[in-house]
Amino acid sequence: MVDFTMPQNIPDEFTGLIPHQRAAVNQMFNDGKLLNYTLSLEAGKLWAVFSVNDERELYQLVHRLPLTRYMKMQVCELTFYHTSLPVSTSFSMN
Repeated sequence: MVDFTMPQNIPDEFTGLIPHQRAAVNQMFNDGKLLNYTLSLEAGKLWAVFSVNDERELYQLVHRLPLTRYMKMQVCELTFYHTSLPVSTSFSMN
């Protein structure tokens, strides 16, 4: 998991990169590399859970996120990650 701390004063460049950040995040979700992405503007924190083979791959992915250079980050290896799957309703054509 990566624990990001956002800057106290958000520069205009940061705000301008948000659409690029969202595109990169969506691509990582589609690729199965990003499992969870959570933001608290109130706390100035962003948490991201990645599925990677090693630390090198993690850093490569993190540095593909355009906003990384504006934030402090701390990497925490998770012992386990447990989540519930969304329930989907199955439809019958009978």
